[in-house]
Amino acid sequence: MSIKKILMKYRGQIFFSVLLVSVLATAYLPDLSFNSPEKEAVLMKTVLNGFDKLHYQPREINDEFSEQVFNFYLDQIDGGRRFLTKGDVAQLEPYRQQIDDQAQAGRFEFFDRSVELLDAALDKTQGFYQELLSAPFDYDKEETIELDGEKRDFAKSDAALKDYWRKYLKYETVERIVTKTKEEEKKGEEEAKRSFDEIEKEAREDVREFLDDWYSRMRKLKREDRLSVYLNTITHIFDPHSEYYKPIDKENFNIRFSGRLEGIGASLRTEGDYTKVVRIVVGGPAWKQKQLEENDVILKVKQDNEDEPVDITGMTIDDVVQLIRGDKGTDVTLTVKKIDGTIKDIMITRDVVILEEQFAKSLILDGEQGDRIGYILLPSFYADFQNSNGRFCSEDVEKEIEKLKSHNVDGIILDLRYNGGGSLRDVVKMTGLFIENGPIVQVKSREGDPEVLRDVDSRVQYDGPLVVMVNSYSASASEILAAALQDYGRAVIVGSPSTFGKGTVQRFVDLDRTIRGFKEIKPLGEIKLTTQKFYRVDGGSTQLRGVTPDIVLPDNFYYIKTGERDREYAMEWTEIDPVDYSQNVAEIGNVGELRSASESRIERNETFQRILENAKRLEEQREETAYPVSLSGYRNMIDQREKEAEAFDDLMDETVIEGIKNLPEDLPKIEQDESKKARNDDWVEKVSKDVYIKETMSILHDMISQS
Repeated sequence: MSIKKILMKYRGQIFFSVLLVSVLATAYLPDLSFNSPEKEAVLMKTVLNGFDKLHYQPREINDEFSEQVFNFYLDQIDGGRRFLTKGDVAQLEPYRQQIDDQAQAGRFEFFDRSVELLDAALDKTQGFYQELLSAPFDYDKEETIELDGEKRDFAKSDAALKDYWRKYLKYETVERIVTKTKEEEKKGEEEAKRSFDEIEKEAREDVREFLDDWYSRMRKLKREDRLSVYLNTITHIFDPHSEYYKPIDKENFNIRFSGRLEGIGASLRTEGDYTKVVRIVVGGPAWKQKQLEENDVILKVKQDNEDEPVDITGMTIDDVVQLIRGDKGTDVTLTVKKIDGTIKDIMITRDVVILEEQFAKSLILDGEQGDRIGYILLPSFYADFQNSNGRFCSEDVEKEIEKLKSHNVDGIILDLRYNGGGSLRDVVKMTGLFIENGPIVQVKSREGDPEVLRDVDSRVQYDGPLVVMVNSYSASASEILAAALQDYGRAVIVGSPSTFGKGTVQRFVDLDRTIRGFKEIKPLGEIKLTTQKFYRVDGGSTQLRGVTPDIVLPDNFYYIKTGERDREYAMEWTEIDPVDYSQNVAEIGNVGELRSASESRIERNETFQRILENAKRLEEQREETAYPVSLSGYRNMIDQREKEAEAFDDLMDETVIEGIKNLPEDLPKIEQDESKKARNDDWVEKVSKDVYIKETMSILHDMISQS
């Protein structure tokens, strides 16, 4: 039976209900092996139908869509422009406007041809590096290499591609020569030093070994792995948060939310050939070690029982995680590239990430002129729906508020920096702690009227001065709370120029549940797709634009576009009708006066001015993606960047908040073991040096003075 006939026969079975439950299917499907053309056809049709019926903003699968998939797919398979030539791309060009037709028919001619071309490119480029690394390069020749694939086109010919590989291999070798030479220079007079020829030969061998490993991993990729990339290219055109997960990927997704963060306590993401740090887990080993940061790119991983690090360029995220994970008490050294281009080795002692560090906690800070400031840190909007005795962030924050009120604080700071969101139920309840009752957020599906989620509790747990701290990594639920309290005029929002800008809701759908029975073709995997959008009570979306704070504090990303607005195919900002809302709890006063006073302090504050200087430096260096590949040129550039970075190493070293106290009722639990006490001491020290909290305390003092 042909693929087309199979799809026609079973098209009634391959769709989704709006309730995200399986549909009834009564016919029989043929026996399909995992990689059979028939099964792949069913999978493609199922994914497309799922997005058509459930996605918030379904796309018309037409020639325009086909061109977008074509261009984005090329970026996914060769974003560095290292494998394909213009001639290869020309062989794919006939499919540019055919992908839509092929996808809807369950055919994969474009995908199959791309796999053939990539396999041939691997053979060709492996020959390039094996030949070019057989002899030393001309390290005195002044030339540069552009490392940003977006700034380069595909090579015009095989000869041009080979010349790019020559410069790329030279760059990789020079980087290692400089690193090894610096290590030799640190040796004492009594230690034997290696010659340049010895270092150079070892550097080339290291590059060959890393490429051999990389190519070995690429050649081990199964068809289902490559097909997953292709399917995810298609889903990404709908929006960057909608994805296809083959069965093993969904298992790994679940691990990331539980066990994957064990080890060093960092969340990672693959970007092209590189692994990027996207989040540091509060309380984890990396967080306590203080050197690994968001946006660091991990280049190498070294175990404490091994002499040489493993270059992870080109590795899958699963392989990288396996290298970084390890037993508690063992060390791992990460070679990372900072956002300014400097290279740094960071040794981290692995440990179990303490989940308690994700829970809400509070301190009392001594403010200006005797103010007692309550400070609540909320790392995420957590909720344990699977456990009857589980922890919920809204309940925990309410408890922290009650404790702070019992100590007669004059105002409260709620810190949502780096809070990526979580439970919608809890953000509604938590916002209600500060107002009588009323609408908190509007949630809209693609059809029908928006659903208004309300606080129905008329109690006001806290009616005093309130400031909410955010930054460009405050997302989703954090943005809902900040937006609602800003719209109500109940709190002053302080932080980065904008929050992240994720105003969408995603849900997982198990594709196996879309077809009853037919175990022969399962498992199909799952899709995560955007089904709803958040809107503020004033009608504006938090999508793309995020929340603009009432008072902006400069940070290292002040001049760099970050967040949702930096994602390709992000959904647009829209607005709907506002809903009636009001509160009679507390008035903020003159926000303009608060802002002017803060801006004056920032202008006089040396640390904030240095932060602005550093932000400008990072903006400029981020665009400098062409690197010298002569030995002297590369070393001069690295030395200069390291020198510039060192000038800002001590930005947060000075104690700026003297009076910090744990709440007396928290001390017994903190002091019950050394590890908890050490983590608390580390947190208190970090708060004491946080200039952002210090300035927020001054803003809160001004609010108290106005009231």
